[in-house]
This record gives sequence, structure tokens and C-alpha cells, in this order.
Amino acid sequence: MHTGIKNGKLHTINIYSVKLFFLFLAIIIASASGPVIKGQKKWVIVIDAGHGGRDSGAQGAITYEKNIALAIALKTGEYIEQNLNNVTVLYTRKNDTFVELQDRASFANKNNADLFISIHANWAKAKNIRGTETFIMGLAKDEQNLEVAMKENEVILLENDHSTKYEGFDPKSPESYIMFTLMQNIYQEQSTSLASKIQSQYKESVKRIDRGVKQAGFWVLFMTTMPSVLTETGFITSPEEEKFLNSKQGQDYIASSIFRACREYVNELDNKSGISAINDQKEESPSSPLIIEVTSPAEILYMVQITASSTQTELKPDNFKGLNDVIEINSSERFKYASGRFADYDDAVKYRKKLEEFYPDAFVIAVKENKILPLQQALEQKKKKTKDISK
Repeated sequence: MHTGIKNGKLHTINIYSVKLFFLFLAIIIASASGPVIKGQKKWVIVIDAGHGGRDSGAQGAITYEKNIALAIALKTGEYIEQNLNNVTVLYTRKNDTFVELQDRASFANKNNADLFISIHANWAKAKNIRGTETFIMGLAKDEQNLEVAMKENEVILLENDHSTKYEGFDPKSPESYIMFTLMQNIYQEQSTSLASKIQSQYKESVKRIDRGVKQAGFWVLFMTTMPSVLTETGFITSPEEEKFLNSKQGQDYIASSIFRACREYVNELDNKSGISAINDQKEESPSSPLIIEVTSPAEILYMVQITASSTQTELKPDNFKGLNDVIEINSSERFKYASGRFADYDDAVKYRKKLEEFYPDAFVIAVKENKILPLQQALEQKKKKTKDISK
């Protein structure tokens, strides 16, 4: 990518880069926290709700990025706290307050966090661009990734004396991002692992468009001393995605996806030490729901997906904690199993809550002719049908 940098300017930027390089090294040495296998002590996960206060972030037609980020962050933390017994969750903010960018990273470093997850909503000039993407620290490999990083780093300009605090770093200048070429993130492999798990959950569990795992120069990731990711949960500039992200069910689905990815990551490392982060299951079994009969297999109904597997499981209660109504859903990717049949979405949500202590990652799905439909599409079809009937 051509930046049009003059020699004098390039020389100045490199001075800033060297300063930042030694600052970054000092933080790592002070923290003394290289990549280690967890298991013997409690995990600390810092959840960072992007923007806040006078920094509204990206603006959609009906809401601001800061509000979506906070709602999803709090729900994600709640899922983790309720279901992972060896994890402590800390938040960079729990209300609509302004937090400086460097303070977010500093908070995670001071608390010796093991994971740092920054939650955001994306922005684009074109309203038809949709999907989720999760970033790790690194040099942007294309102009689009650079634009995302520049947009998120702009918050620096709202801070007092930002030029001094950030050693002359200008979030709007592509030249400033040269400094990231000097850095090699020692947590890149671990960060990539977590980011990949988050994207996989978005795609498989919530049927979001997968824009992949990417890297770019986010200051908040640059200054952390642990595996860190910044996840863009959707485009607030897309009317469809803004509506989804602003809804309670949309926020719940995104938060549960991030939770499941964290659980998988934590257990993947803890299992090497023979430790499980999942709360012990109770002896009793969940009661099966009232089955709502549908008049036609072509009708849309709501169910609760309780598990998925790469291998087929025999449909008997003993294999599903006593549930006797479990069915296998047609899927080209994996064997998916669901319980309950409801004509009303709210009834399915209530049933999911009953199953949470036995299946903490259960979620509501829409099913038609034994195939899963995108939930938002199903809700809109149901709504349209109701209106047509009432005419």
C-alpha cells in the first residue's frame, strides 16, 4: 500500500515507533506473563465494551455503537460468570461512561488478565455490507482492515493531551501505523485461536455472515499483555444487522456465541491439566416441555438447540439428560439436536431458560420442514403471516 511518506516524516514516525517499542517491552517485562498453560489458578477475563460516554462510536439509524457494545458485553460476562466456575470476569465499563483507550489496556494489565475481549459494532459507507469479523493485533494487510482500525482508534482524539499520551500517534494517519511493523505479538497464536472460535460460533450458532479472523493495528490490543481480540459483532450501518444487534434476542445470541468460544478456549487449556471450567451438572434431569402440535410440517416452529456433534447420537433420554422429545435436525455440517416445539418465540425463550443449568449454551432456533431457518427471517415471516391473517 502506497502511503506517500516523505523521508523527513518517516524519520519522525520511526522515532515515535522506537519509543513505543521500548514502552511495550517494559510492560511485558513488568508483567512477566508469557504464554503459559492455565489450570492451577483462576482465570481472569476482561470484557471491554467499546466506546462510551461522549464517545458514541459508530452511529446507526436507531442507535449508537456504544449502547450495543455495552449490552452485549454485560450479557457475555453474565453468561461466563454463571457457567464457568474458575473464571473471574472484569469489565472496563459497566455503564455509559467514557474510558480512555490506554486505560482499557492498563486495566487488563494491572489485573493480570488472561484474556482481553473488546466488543464493538462495525461501520461501512455502503448499507449492504454485513457480517462479523474478529481482529487480533498485527499490521493491516489491506486498506479495508486499516480503515476499521483507524475508525476505532479515533477515540484517542477525544482525550486530553492525546499527542503526549500516545507519543505522537495519529489515528487518522496511515503513516503512524508503520510502528506496528516493529512489533511481534507473542500472543498471536493464542489470540488467533480465540478469534477463530468466536467467528465459528457466530457462523454455526447464529448464522451470521463470517468475514473471518483479521489483523490490524488497534491501539487497545497493542498495549495489552495477554491474548486479546477485538470483535466486530455486525454492521450498524446495515438496517438488517442494526435491527438484530439492537434487539434483546440478537444481543443474547451474540453474547452466548462469545461465551461459548471462551468456554471452549478455557477448557482446551484447562483440560491439559485435567481441570474443567464448567459448573457441575445437577443429578436431576430437566422436564420435557409441553409439545405444541403444528398443523403442517411447512409451519415455522421454535425449538431449543441443546447440542451439536460431529458424530451421531442415539435419540434416547439417557443421552440427553432425561429429555424424551429430542430430535435430530438436518444439517450438512454437523448433527444438531433440539428439544421442544413452540408456535410462539417467547415460549421457546422461557423453555431455554429452564434448560440453561443443564445445557448452558442452549439457544432458540427456528425450524421449518426439519431445517433450521435464520431466526430473524423466521420472526419476520411469522409477523407477516399474522398481519395477513388479521386483514
